[in-house]
Amino acid sequence: MNSTAQQQAPGRPAATADVDRSDPHYRGWLKEAVRKVQADANRSADTHLLRFPLPEEWGIDLYLKDESTHPTGSLKHRLARSLFLYGLCNGWIRPGKPVIEASSGSTAVSEAYFAKLIGVPFVAVMPRTTSAEKIRLIEFHGGRCHFVDDSRKMYEESAALAERTGGHYMDQFTYAERATDWRGNNNIAESIYQQLRLERYPEPAWIVATAGTGGTSATIARYVHYMQHDTRICVPDPENSCFFDGWTHGDPGASSDCGSRIEGIGRPRMEPSFVPGAIDRMMKVPDAASVAAVRALEGAIGRKAGGSTGTGLWSALKIVSEMVAAAEKGSVVTLLCDPGDRYLDKYYSDAWLAEQGLDIRPYASVIDQFLAQGVWRC
Repeated sequence: MNSTAQQQAPGRPAATADVDRSDPHYRGWLKEAVRKVQADANRSADTHLLRFPLPEEWGIDLYLKDESTHPTGSLKHRLARSLFLYGLCNGWIRPGKPVIEASSGSTAVSEAYFAKLIGVPFVAVMPRTTSAEKIRLIEFHGGRCHFVDDSRKMYEESAALAERTGGHYMDQFTYAERATDWRGNNNIAESIYQQLRLERYPEPAWIVATAGTGGTSATIARYVHYMQHDTRICVPDPENSCFFDGWTHGDPGASSDCGSRIEGIGRPRMEPSFVPGAIDRMMKVPDAASVAAVRALEGAIGRKAGGSTGTGLWSALKIVSEMVAAAEKGSVVTLLCDPGDRYLDKYYSDAWLAEQGLDIRPYASVIDQFLAQGVWRC
């Protein structure tokens, strides 16, 4: 074993010798890069907590944390900021060297933004099926897209590309859960509780968070436990994802043979940032139900959102139905992850649904009947 391999800690990028970290020019660049990333957070207002209309007599409030209002339009803006600060402060991101990421789109959009902000190249390794609008946004922010035909190959291709270019493989699927300060520091969980402070049910009964890396659900669940709240955490999982099976059977080696149709969530392997032990419940959600829910959202509040929002909303409504049946009062929170204009050619296209063999009508009927009669029949 060579000396570099001996010194490299498991799960961390190899040390790089191309930068003298005591050099004043490098230290000056690093300080300025960190300042720019932190200044982005300082300029950004908190995201809104929207109410989904429910019958008043139920005594239940349903909220969506609208993460689409971030500068790059998605929940992943928080993650990208944390990953850049983590990589910079660890000495992994260096001047002039590319940052490379494996991503199905939204994380790459946000990371391209931060890479441009600090002046380093960015390459997104992504499935060829990624939506055209996400590709456009990555390139708009100065990034380059490197496509793979099999989403399961993103990891190794990203690592190989970083090796060839001398760049840094950001590896969101490993570092998401550790790059974010889950104890507070205005993370998404702390923000939710602050915004609920004056509501009639300030401590939610449930928070519903879908999982791509698993970092968001880990942050929220850890914060809940750390702050000794009674809130429970539910993670919905789409088709063609292994998280549900891995959690149900306690199998860290669970896998899926193909990628998720719901961009941004669901994975073919149990990701290192997914923390099953912190989660109270998981739900398997059919893709047609996710699309039906996201279309119902537009009808309810006039907002289009991505498919991952639909996955979370379907599960949140099912939880609300259980509370109604048990005559429980309280609040439920889920996430509006990104805007629907990124998916007009998918989740809002009847032609795409037909091509995928998805019939959303039975699920749309379940939602409509529940909101009208308070009975969940599915």
